[in-house]
Amino acid sequence: MVVYDGIIESLQSGGGVSVVFNEIVSRMDSYLYISYNIDSKIAKSEYNQVDKFTFLERYKRCRISRNVYKRTSIFHSTYYRVPSDRSIPTVTTVHDFTYENFVKGPANWVHCWQKYRAIKHSDIVICVSHNTARDLMHYCPIDPSKIRVIHNGVSESYHVPPDLPAKTNEVLFVGARAGYKNFELAVDALVKRPELSLSIVGGGPLSETEQQRLDACLTGRYTWLGRLSDEELNLAYNRAYALLYPSSYEGFGIPIIEAMRAGCPVVAVNASSIPEVAGNAAILTNYADAELFSNALLSVSEKREALVIAGLEQAKKFSWDKCFEETLQVYKELM
Repeated sequence: MVVYDGIIESLQSGGGVSVVFNEIVSRMDSYLYISYNIDSKIAKSEYNQVDKFTFLERYKRCRISRNVYKRTSIFHSTYYRVPSDRSIPTVTTVHDFTYENFVKGPANWVHCWQKYRAIKHSDIVICVSHNTARDLMHYCPIDPSKIRVIHNGVSESYHVPPDLPAKTNEVLFVGARAGYKNFELAVDALVKRPELSLSIVGGGPLSETEQQRLDACLTGRYTWLGRLSDEELNLAYNRAYALLYPSSYEGFGIPIIEAMRAGCPVVAVNASSIPEVAGNAAILTNYADAELFSNALLSVSEKREALVIAGLEQAKKFSWDKCFEETLQVYKELM
């Protein structure tokens, strides 16, 4: 039996890591899910273990109840933990190396200590992209034979509906906005394209600083859409002029494939895992720069049909069924 440590649900209310494990776990026939949240959205098994969450719980080894211990064959944590019994075969999924690249001081030290402990303890390490696998070998070298690259999937909620919504002049910005996500560059790019508007999805409410900057730079040309469901975001992709994804670093970059699956042209940066995910189906700038983004957005109109066709084809390479089957093969290697 595979044991999943559901610590991620106590560390964040949503996000890419939670999506990945929900997609995998929901396809498993039988498993044990250790939850620290009685209202867990992931656990669906008859074998559940609910534990109390404490401040330091995320850094502790995961305890497995005696009544299920003998049935345990694989341990897979949702966020860089290892089992209390070191003899249990362990799988760790590595999503990115953002802390190593962009965070300094104690937060970096603690995160890296926990992540590297899990990586070095694991029998197999899953990386969500080849770029993440290269980063792994740079920051925490291990025997390469232990690494498996399994790409994330994309929800089937993203699609081109038969009754296409009317196209708008909206440029979408999806997700977190701080630091390397380069939200300010997206705003600067839109300043140069007065015929376009900016629609902001997720990432939490706009800060006072962001609000002031948007009011000054894009007066009457921006909207914060808040957190959208898959169905609502699919509609936004379908009606949008383009997705502008100016991030300088991604472990994978799910919004790129979401947009492509919904027939939305993508403008992004030729960096980290982005070219691996986008293939030849997006307009990729050489680096993150407002002028380059602005020019790329201008060229979308003449390239739209080719971008949409190429994007739909590229998106076919990624699915949660494929991700699950490859993950299941990893488990079988250790059983």
